[in-house]
Order: sequence, then structure tokens, then C-alpha cells
Amino acid sequence: MGFKIAIAGATGNVGREMLDIIAERGFPADEVVALASRRSQGTEVSFGDRTLKVQAMENYDFSDTDICLMSAGGTVSKEWSPKIAAKGCVVIDNSSAWRYDSDVPLIVPEVNADAITGFSKKNIIANPNCSTAQLVVALKPLHDHAKIKRIVVSTYQSVSGGGKEAMEELFNQTRAIFVNDPIEPSKFTKRIAFNVIPHIDDFMEDGYTKEEWKVLAETKKMLDPAIKVTCTAVRVPVFIGHSESVNIEFENEISADEARNILREAPGCLVIDKHEDGGYITPYESAGEDATYISRIREDATVENGLNLWVVSDNLRKGAALNTVQIAEVLINRGLITPKKAAA
Repeated sequence: MGFKIAIAGATGNVGREMLDIIAERGFPADEVVALASRRSQGTEVSFGDRTLKVQAMENYDFSDTDICLMSAGGTVSKEWSPKIAAKGCVVIDNSSAWRYDSDVPLIVPEVNADAITGFSKKNIIANPNCSTAQLVVALKPLHDHAKIKRIVVSTYQSVSGGGKEAMEELFNQTRAIFVNDPIEPSKFTKRIAFNVIPHIDDFMEDGYTKEEWKVLAETKKMLDPAIKVTCTAVRVPVFIGHSESVNIEFENEISADEARNILREAPGCLVIDKHEDGGYITPYESAGEDATYISRIREDATVENGLNLWVVSDNLRKGAALNTVQIAEVLINRGLITPKKAAA
């Protein structure tokens, strides 16, 4: 007996990616329901070789649904996730609404799958920020080997992290430059075409942005609260794929060769690291792929036990949709939930 799964926010970038991934991975679902706001009701979305008609989440009864993959934004999740969870449907949320709640596990299956057992407190599980997800996949095996003390991260994040409107703005601005049309930034604070913007999300009092704070807080929650983390988040004119330059200081000795060998064996990681032209991965090549790619592994001689890494991943997949589906798979594979239909 398979599960009944609902995708909330099925018309968005991540929601559509979730539907694709569920179909690709042969997820054990007897029924998949596409949900969105009332204005999207009746819209059709692709699911494998079929199409699904979108239903309005406001009118949907979750009482016979096992898992809701929530990708409808933080405001919607804050209101709806507790209501859905109260119906006995486990919510796996892709927004920042529940990540810092001590009663809600924040999960990347390759990193801290065992923490998932805490989901029963609220029937909600949080998916991390897209830039944090790929970062901790690369850091976890290295931390287990040599214990990380401090991380300095600079992110180079694609516009798809800002949704469909952000992708359209990059496309429209790029076209406008070539035909000499005026450019008026809307989604972004400055022109994004042929430019980079050192600003993602709102500024906080200490000068960091919320996006940068998320990387700090989520890395500590999932990996180790003792790790010191600092981050600069930058938006770049790339459609899909986040990149990160990561400088790591360890407590114990670790060489670049050791790190390569460890990462080659680590779940979710794919090392492409040749000291030659093109011997590394770029975001363009990561698009549509599940792996977290690691390149440019080298020792940092300016600190004791230091390494540098280049980490790249498709932010819509591992950074969001894939990780959410993997969390659902952990719930099922560990027998933490059973289909309601079977129980009935």
C-alpha cells in the first residue's frame, strides 16, 4: 500500500521540481495531489508522463494525506503547517518558518538523518536553506574526520533562489542590454544582468543579511553548535546552481589528499578536482543533477590545519526539492510513518 502525498506550492519552481523528482525516483506514492493558492486552481502541472490539476489548498482536506511537501513560502507555512500537522499529515517544509524551532528537526539526510525522530513533537520537519544544504553535505564527512573549528563561506547564488520573478528579471534585463532598452530593477536592488549583488534577503542590525545569518544558524544546528561560521552571500547572474567558496579551519591535521579521498566516499558528494583547465564544476554543469560537487580542494597555509573548497549544487534540487523528497524517504524507510489507507 503506497502513500498519499500532497505538494503545496506545486506551481512554483521548487514545487514543480518536487513533482519531477517524485516521478524520477519511483517514490512509493499511490496518489500525488498538487496544491496551490485559489488563484492557481485548475492550472495543470506535469507529473511524470501525466498532468495533474492543481487544487486550492484552502479547500483541501488533509485528513487522509500522509505527507505534505510544503513549498508555499514562510507566511503560508506559519499559518497552514500546524493545521495540516494536526490532521495527522507530516509536513516537510521548505521555507525558513520552522528551521529554528527547537521542537522541529532540521534535516539533511546525508548529515543528520537520526535527528528526524523528533518530528513527532509537532509533526513538522524543516528543510534547510538552499545554500546551507549543499554546504553541510560537503562539511559533514570532513568534520567527522578532523573536527571543524571555523568556516568562512562566500556564496555565489543563482537567481532561481529568488523564484520565477527573479529568473524573469535576469532574462529581461539581459535582453534589454542587447537591444539598448532601459533597465529598471524590480526584484533585485540593483541590475543583476552582467553584474553581481552582495545582498540577499533583508539587512540585520549587525550588518549581515538574513541569508547570511541562515547559513550560520543552520550549520550550527545540523552540524555542531561549537563551529564558528561567517558568511557573505552574493547574487550572481546565473539561472540555476549555487556556488560556494569555503575556507575551513580544523582542530586536527588534514591534507588536501585526505579530504579528496574522504569526500569521494561521502554520500551525496561528487569530487571533480583536476589541476587543469576545466578540471572543476561550474553551476551550469550542476543544473539538473542531484550531487553536491566539490572542486578546487587545496590546503590553506595561512592557518594551521586549513583547507579551501569550491562547492556547487543545483539549488532547486539538493538545495530544496530533492532534499525534501529525501526526508520523506527517510520517514518511510525507517518505518516512522505508515500509510493511512493501510491503517484504515
